[in-house]
Amino acid sequence: MTPPHNLKSTSKFLSLVLRHEPQRIGLTLDAAGWTPVQDLLDKLAAVGQSLSREQLQTVVDTSDKKRFAFSDDGTRIRANQGHSVEVDLGLAPVQPPDVLHHGTASRFLASILAGGLDKRERHHVHLTTDLDIARSVGQRYGAVVLLDIVAAQMVADGHVFFRSDNGVWLTDSVPPRYLKLRT
Repeated sequence: MTPPHNLKSTSKFLSLVLRHEPQRIGLTLDAAGWTPVQDLLDKLAAVGQSLSREQLQTVVDTSDKKRFAFSDDGTRIRANQGHSVEVDLGLAPVQPPDVLHHGTASRFLASILAGGLDKRERHHVHLTTDLDIARSVGQRYGAVVLLDIVAAQMVADGHVFFRSDNGVWLTDSVPPRYLKLRT
């Protein structure tokens, strides 16, 4: 493996090992997704991805979506959400705003409108209150389309929402009837 060349590639690699493939570098996550910072740094170094504690702090501090968090005592680190490995982030249900947003690529729109938003390999569907964030997420995959999610009606119908530490709204799925194309 080659060392990361910049903060963005380092952040992507950390997302990979803290959310999806900790075994790639021999890392172990606890039930809540935490791992000791020193273990992470040691495992990264062992695979040729050396990172200092200061560099790791910079990645965490400058992550555009605040993807990572340190424990209160600074000895552990985890991804805030988006895991495909089994973790329990310990999030309590929260009342969402009336409307949330989701950005996607236009090529996925017909499928989404027919089947809704599904978490797939992740633990939850990710939603936001910020249209700019929704737009930037959707742009990663092509021509962006913005969807409004009628969260108030979802809650009234029994759906549960959570909010991660970095402000991402999470739910198990969004059936098509709660989706509105933003024009």
